[in-house]
Amino acid sequence: MKVGIQLLFQGRPGTSDETVYKRELAITLAGEAMGFDMLLPVEHHFFDYAMVPDNAQLLSFVAARTKTIQLMPAAFILPWNDPLRVVEKAILLDHLSEGRVIVGMGRGLAKREFDALRVPYSESRARFDQAAEIIIRGLETGIVEGNSEFYRQPRIEVRPRPFKSFKDRIYMVGMSPQSVETAGKLGLGCMKFSNAPWPAVAEDVNRHRAIYRDSQRRSPPPVITSDLLFVDKDVRRAEAIARQYMAGYYVQVMEHYELLSDNFAKAGGAYASYAEIAEALRKTDQQAVIDAYIECNLWGDPARIIEKLRERRALIGPFDLAVSPGYAGMPYDDAEASMKLFADKVMPEIKGW
Repeated sequence: MKVGIQLLFQGRPGTSDETVYKRELAITLAGEAMGFDMLLPVEHHFFDYAMVPDNAQLLSFVAARTKTIQLMPAAFILPWNDPLRVVEKAILLDHLSEGRVIVGMGRGLAKREFDALRVPYSESRARFDQAAEIIIRGLETGIVEGNSEFYRQPRIEVRPRPFKSFKDRIYMVGMSPQSVETAGKLGLGCMKFSNAPWPAVAEDVNRHRAIYRDSQRRSPPPVITSDLLFVDKDVRRAEAIARQYMAGYYVQVMEHYELLSDNFAKAGGAYASYAEIAEALRKTDQQAVIDAYIECNLWGDPARIIEKLRERRALIGPFDLAVSPGYAGMPYDDAEASMKLFADKVMPEIKGW
């Protein structure tokens, strides 16, 4: 199992963005020495939810200060980015890091980000599908061209050229049934954020594997699951802090993505599954949803964390793991101590799986 750090760089009321970046970069750059295998910064714009408008640029800074850790933009949100530029950025980063790049691709969900970037929300799925095919070919061949509705790209070779294959180094965020299917058909690994009971997630993972094997005639790379994390030697303290800050993060998710709104229903078929989720959430006791969300993620003492991951592996098979050590205003000292304890007491066990 590979283990990575999911990087959020969340804004904090009362804390300057300068301070946030200094503290978050300290956590980021400590990862390699602690034994983490991957760094996975998100792409988000404009709001406290996450402040990483260009994850490839962030990782180029990290590449110069690390030697072995893999670097994964997680993800390039394709409707917000020109596919030619995604190919150029990913290949350049691969050169700068001497081949340590994994490419993550996503569709985006927050309408307010789409609006600010002047991209019609209802076009997200079509834009993703069209851009993804261009990017996959471009990463492998260095040739970028397209003649689709949204991307009319004259044939051009990028420089620097790719110097090794990106096969099994491209992932797609797969949170909806349609995205899981797309990832399998395109031959992309699947990345899932921990927000649903694992028996239900196992159905998606197995479906992705089956579609991938059918379309690619080989097995997919391990799914990546991304979790909020809090570890403490005292399991009761771990639970108390998890309930405070994981619940706080859930509230941030609800606000940022406007999950109780009718945005999804108004977007035509682009977000059909999210329209159903929003309708269900409006009828559900929110405290029960928060409790279930906390249970999906990783908290406890090291022994509990290991047991939860062992149970997950039994349900979904081999997987790689990304963890977010700090979120929703958690004190940096607590986030750093949790990450260190996880690296010292949990990673030596799970990395052998």
